[in-house]
Amino acid sequence: MDFLNFLLNLFVPPASLITLAFSWPALCFLNACEWLFNYNYGEDMDSKVVIITGASSAIGEASCQNQIAYEYAIRRANLMLVARREHRLIGIAENARRMGARHVMIMAADVVKEDDCRRFVNETINVFGRVDHLVNTVSLGHTFYFEEVTDTSVFPVLLDINFWGNVYPTLVALPYLHQSNGRVIINASVESWLPLPRMSLFGAAKAALVNFYETLRFELKDEVGVTIATHGWIGSEMTRGKFMLEEGADMQWKEEREMHVSGEAVEEFARLIVSGACRGDAYVKFPSWYDVFLLYRVFAPNVLNWAFRLLISPQGTRRFSSYLGTGRSLDTVTGGMGRPMLEGTSPRHHTGMVPLTFSGQLSHQMQQKMD
Repeated sequence: MDFLNFLLNLFVPPASLITLAFSWPALCFLNACEWLFNYNYGEDMDSKVVIITGASSAIGEASCQNQIAYEYAIRRANLMLVARREHRLIGIAENARRMGARHVMIMAADVVKEDDCRRFVNETINVFGRVDHLVNTVSLGHTFYFEEVTDTSVFPVLLDINFWGNVYPTLVALPYLHQSNGRVIINASVESWLPLPRMSLFGAAKAALVNFYETLRFELKDEVGVTIATHGWIGSEMTRGKFMLEEGADMQWKEEREMHVSGEAVEEFARLIVSGACRGDAYVKFPSWYDVFLLYRVFAPNVLNWAFRLLISPQGTRRFSSYLGTGRSLDTVTGGMGRPMLEGTSPRHHTGMVPLTFSGQLSHQMQQKMD
């Protein structure tokens, strides 16, 4: 067996690369033809039914979730908007109606709870009688060193929202998506395959999410489509908040309304997601230039590691953070008052600073919410 593996290691990689090189022009031509066909004969969403989870999880109009709802509204779809904060859904629903949505329903629910997922899916079926697209947009990120955390109660919360918050709605909606030959759309991230500093748990959850849906795609055998949307750094609530608990929500970002993020990238990503889903695309990537890092990860992983190390100053200064694209430095965001919760610099470089901790009250509240 060892000798067989030795031979395969020796011959399979170069043979595969040579085969790919010769077949690349033909593959590009076939992909272009498929794209043109799907572009001209894409799915007409008029009167179709779309469930969008996490539809209030960003602040203001420059939010991917809101813009996805508006893109479907322009296509005159029926919408079911789901989020924990119902008061934010009211304004989004009104805007969607003005933009052309046939009917818009809203419901407060927690997607990490299976019973809540069954409730909003069943309500959608009772009212509209079908589900054509399920758009999972729930996501919760962080920017902290793994070794800084002293209260691990936050770990399952991050994984619940980023993984199970997508899986449970899919499980409940699949029987109805089979009936309509519908589609599941998920909001992944480049961190699912490109490891970035200070995002270990987020990247792990997104990697699990992408692998789950890649496997599910094969199991469904094209009876239900799967579109995986992968984004790089775009303006969203994840780039302008702190990790905390608030009344009426299990876990959400603290609003930083004084921070301004351009919405152009978010709107473009939302347009790509919806148009890609209507064309039946398996993947939507924004921006696509991130794919070049795949070559480095496969053929020159050390170069990629060196580049990431350069992004972190020896003094612990944040050079690579979720505030990229906001035009604000960390000191500006925190008002010079210290580090935001769940964010900070490595204790190896700032021995004089108190390591990141969570208060007992926060831990107690979190445990109550999780229970």
